[in-house]
Amino acid sequence: MSGSYWIETLGCPKNEVDSEKLAGTLHEEGMTLATSIEKADLVVVNTCAFIEDAKEESIETVYALNEVRREGSDLVVTGCMAERYGSELQKAFADDVDAVVGFGVPVTLKEKPTIPKFDLLNLPRPKSDNPWGYVKVAEGCDRICGFCSIPSFRGHQRSRTVDSIKQEIESMNLQEVILVAQDLASYGRDVKGDLSIHNLYKTVSEMVRWVRLLYLYPSSLTKPLIELVANSPVPYFDLSLQHVSGSLLKRMRRWGDSSRFTKIIEEIRRQNSEAVFRTNFIIGYPGETEEDHDELTRFIEENQIDWCGFFVYSREENTFAASLDNQVTAGLARERMQELTEMQDGITAQRRDSLIGEQIEVLVDSSGSSRSFRESPEIDGVVLVPEHLKVGTFSTVTVVEATGTDLVAMGRIS
Repeated sequence: MSGSYWIETLGCPKNEVDSEKLAGTLHEEGMTLATSIEKADLVVVNTCAFIEDAKEESIETVYALNEVRREGSDLVVTGCMAERYGSELQKAFADDVDAVVGFGVPVTLKEKPTIPKFDLLNLPRPKSDNPWGYVKVAEGCDRICGFCSIPSFRGHQRSRTVDSIKQEIESMNLQEVILVAQDLASYGRDVKGDLSIHNLYKTVSEMVRWVRLLYLYPSSLTKPLIELVANSPVPYFDLSLQHVSGSLLKRMRRWGDSSRFTKIIEEIRRQNSEAVFRTNFIIGYPGETEEDHDELTRFIEENQIDWCGFFVYSREENTFAASLDNQVTAGLARERMQELTEMQDGITAQRRDSLIGEQIEVLVDSSGSSRSFRESPEIDGVVLVPEHLKVGTFSTVTVVEATGTDLVAMGRIS
């Protein structure tokens, strides 16, 4: 097959991995990346369906790309939304797209999804254009969080073998590997043997200088793993908390409360006072009271989390939470989120200001832009550096300014 393609990716880093693997299969079939959507023979939209806003963005993107794609090209919709609403989307997009295909169905020119599914998780992928890359180590999830529909269309957890993960990393020529999964800390629990995120982390750490873990459930964060990460070159903890009210977390079908979470953070900081934290919180989950909101506010203020994301609860069909009583109005949820966002912006700014004058090690991602261990790519700030620093190398620089979430650093020390 010849021709050119364009892949538009929406949603989380796990979707980006899927898109790269789709690109890898298209390259093997003889296709090349188009210089623009308008010049592509095949346009693929890898959709997200996690919350209502994500679904709306996916739909808007499909319609927008249909308007600008070249006459005679194919437009294919895949990803989470295609898997979850396949038949409905096929009807809705009947006059606009050429195919709606679920996970693991080959995306090709003029070939509809009539052939068996393949293993998207273990497909080869092209070398990364960046010195860092996401590596998905498992698919699916075995948890039953009340707000989440992912298990209904991603299925049960399926962990990859260590050898397949190692081969993928070796093929990508990376300086930093970012391990991702729906439930990363539970990696390996679905198979017999000694597979675990602890052992995998140690293995990957022997291959590359920086290893970062995204999406760790606090109930699965063991003391050995805490010690390992806290004393590594990347003491960065992305904790999936969602809230801190014990009663509300029970309604979410999740573990924890503010006291347990604070103890985890304190233990990590005892191991390494420079450790960095990121988490996300759902605002307006059914039954969230003013007392719950106040507890979350106190937690954030007292624990001084480096990076926080806030999301208004999205009522998803076929989830436990969809049938719960005491639904919070959208207006009140947005008001609470605004309050928390403003407070968190101040905390993040203070923590960034505290780095002025410090010497830090950075990985140069692109000309003039880099990151230290404190910043995960694409979701946190960056460190602006002199353009003469070589892309893909590590350098030690001095922070001279903080501008919002970003830092400005000058001078090459080593």
